[in-house]
Amino acid sequence: MADLLNSMINIAREAGEVILAIYREDDVGLEFKADKSPLTRADLAANNIIFDGLKDIAPTIPILSEEGPLVGYSNRCQWDEYFLVDPLDGTKEFINRNGEFTVNIALIREGCPVLGVVFVPVENVVFSGTQIDIPKAFVSRKNQVREIKTRPIELDKVLTVLTSRRHGRKADSNFLINLNKHFAAIETKAIGSSLKFCIVAEGQADIYPRLAPTSEWDTAAAQAIVESAGGAVLGPSLHPLRYNTKSDMLNPNFIVIGDKNFPFSEVLRDFPLT
Repeated sequence: MADLLNSMINIAREAGEVILAIYREDDVGLEFKADKSPLTRADLAANNIIFDGLKDIAPTIPILSEEGPLVGYSNRCQWDEYFLVDPLDGTKEFINRNGEFTVNIALIREGCPVLGVVFVPVENVVFSGTQIDIPKAFVSRKNQVREIKTRPIELDKVLTVLTSRRHGRKADSNFLINLNKHFAAIETKAIGSSLKFCIVAEGQADIYPRLAPTSEWDTAAAQAIVESAGGAVLGPSLHPLRYNTKSDMLNPNFIVIGDKNFPFSEVLRDFPLT
């Protein structure tokens, strides 16, 4: 599994290099899908690299990607394991050139993300995590790798809450009003893409509520990292998000929690995630 995770990291890096090359060009080939979400040449080029790379290292494991064909549920419900890929998470951030976009590759086993890689091309930073055997998460910066862990919530310290840069602002505002009833001080930071998960995993923030639509490929790799670092990603029932359980690819509302031992059920009693 260590070899597989390292191979996933190398593939993500290769895809990131192509993304950066297009990022530096004036024309990124912007078009729009049927659901009006943006698509660029970088999305497609990265997808091709990841698909070919994963097929080389694990030819028997199916691949499900945002930019590939959506396999029917009658087929994929039979998959015990598969790769779940978002070749360019944060396409709007890519278009707006703020650097907050990532390459996401996850291995899903029986609905659980057990390996995850999130690569930040602009910063040349890799987050990774494994939940196989002993859960561990890592960050690589300037070619130095170190283990990362989430941090405990301390009521006498500022609670750091991450919010989406582009989605769910009204719902986030209402959520923050509820949090203020329970915590003495709160600070918020707006960040794009799956970086929010990684910031929680690294112990630089406490929670990230997501109260707007996401798809399974948006979250799987980053969830593996958060859970490997000691945190949790919980849906409306306060159970962990699980994958490939239904025909559509949409996630429910969820909350990313660094301190999974903190009694968030009390906090969410007045503000359910549904």
